Amino acid sequence: MKKQFFTKSGFISITLLAALQAAPAIVSADVSSNVSASSNYLFRGVTQTDGAAAVQGGLDYEHASGFYAGGWGSNVDFGDGTSYELDLYAGFSGSVEELGYDVGYIYYAYPDAPDSIDFGELYGEISYGIAAVGLAYTINSDTSGDGVFVQGDAYYYASVGVPLQDSYSAGVTLGYYDFADDGKASVGEASYSHVAANVTKDAGNFGSFSVNVEYADIESTDALGSVNSDDPKFWLGWSRSF
Repeated sequence: MKKQFFTKSGFISITLLAALQAAPAIVSADVSSNVSASSNYLFRGVTQTDGAAAVQGGLDYEHASGFYAGGWGSNVDFGDGTSYELDLYAGFSGSVEELGYDVGYIYYAYPDAPDSIDFGELYGEISYGIAAVGLAYTINSDTSGDGVFVQGDAYYYASVGVPLQDSYSAGVTLGYYDFADDGKASVGEASYSHVAANVTKDAGNFGSFSVNVEYADIESTDALGSVNSDDPKFWLGWSRSF
C-alpha cells in the first residue's frame, strides 16, 4: 500500500506485529516489509521534501480474510523543522467477481512538527481490470483554525495501469484535491487538479525502478503555491519488498 494517494503510497507497530505473530491465525497471514528511495517525494502532486530526495520504508500485515494493517515512514522538509512523516493504516480489500475493492483508514502523523498538523482519512477504491477510481475523505485533523488539511477535505482520483513487455508497466493518475476551506479569506485558492504518469521496470531481486512526472495546477499565489509550484516535476524512484 501507500501513498498513491497513497498512495501514498506508501501505506504497523512492532507491538501489534508481535501480538499478531503470537496468534494462531498467523498461519493464514503474511507479514512483509518494503524500502524505497526517490529523488523527490511528492504527495498528490506536491513535494514533501522541498524538491530533495527521500528514503522511505514500511511494514505490512495481511490476513487471508482481506484485512490488512501497516505503517510507513519518510523524511520530509516543510521548512519549519518538521523532518519526518509516519503513516499508520488499516483496511479491507478483496474482490467480487471481477470488481476489486479496498476500504480503510489512514493516519498521517508528523511527530516533530512545531504545531500538530496530523490528520486522518477514510478511503475507498474500486477497480476493474487495469482501471481504478477512488476517494479519500479527511475525517479528523489537528490543524487549528481555517486552513488546508482540515476535516471535510476530499481527494478524488482515477488511475490506469498497463502491463508492457519485458517486465515494464506504465500508469497514469488523474486527481482532484477539494479543500473544505477553499476560497475563504484566510485561506485563498487551495483546491487543485493534478496528473501523474510513470513507467516502471520490475527488476526482480533488484527491486523496481520508475521514471515519473507529475503536474499540479497550483499557482504561486495559491495556498499551497510556491515559485515553481505549477512546473512539471520529474523524479526517479526505486523500491523493493521483502
